[in-house]
This record gives sequence, C-alpha cells and structure tokens, in this order.
Amino acid sequence: MKKSTLINSDLSYLVATLGHTDEITICDAGLPIPDQVTRIDLALTHGVPSFIETVGVFLSESQIEGVVMAEEFAQVSPELHQALLVQLQQEQERTGKSIATSYVSHQEFKQRTQQSKAVVRTGECTPYANVIFQAGVVF
Repeated sequence: MKKSTLINSDLSYLVATLGHTDEITICDAGLPIPDQVTRIDLALTHGVPSFIETVGVFLSESQIEGVVMAEEFAQVSPELHQALLVQLQQEQERTGKSIATSYVSHQEFKQRTQQSKAVVRTGECTPYANVIFQAGVVF
C-alpha cells in the first residue's frame, strides 16, 4: 500500500504522469466537464470530499507553478477563495517556489478546462470553487 497521503489510484497516476505546464482542474460538483477530457470523479455526496481537502492532498504530491481561477470565485465565495489562497501561500513557503495566480471570467474558465489533462470533480457545493493548476518542476 502507498505510504504517502494520496491513495486514490486515478489521481495518483495523473500526478505521476504530469509534465511541465500540463494543466489539471479541481472543481466543484457542478462544473461541466468536457467529454474529451479525462474525468476523475471523487464526489460521494454534497460536500464530500470538499474542494479544499482535495486541493490539499493534490498539493502534497504535486509541484505547481501557476493557478487559474474564475473572477467570480473571489466575489461570490470569498471565504473558500481565501482558504485556497492560504493553501497556495503555504505551498510557496514549503517549496520555496512562487506560484503565479491569474483570474479569468467563469465562461473563460470553463473553456480553459478543455486544455486540462484531467478534471477532478469533488463533492463541493460552494459556487465557483474551481481551480486550474499548472504543473511545475521539482528542480
């Protein structure tokens, strides 16, 4: 059995196969997922697993260099948006690498998910709780 935090086999495989600048989306339960993009569906019920828990586990095994969020996230769900920013700040401190943050409209965000290597669906029911991670390198 794997010893590290991430034990979901599909998500673990995805992390292991990410290359520099590959994108992965972690989303709430309602974001439309393009048919041509791999779906990793973790949702069990409303709120399980949560968006922020899923992000934390993903970050524990992934090096990222950028994030993209919808502008509406900060406006409509400020508490969860702030919790994500705190996790990103902690990740920067832990790795010593900066993480570029950018915002686009929710419509642009949905279009951008088409470039993702995979979309990970959580049980989160907070509006606009979605993020696109851009893979970095550990060296």
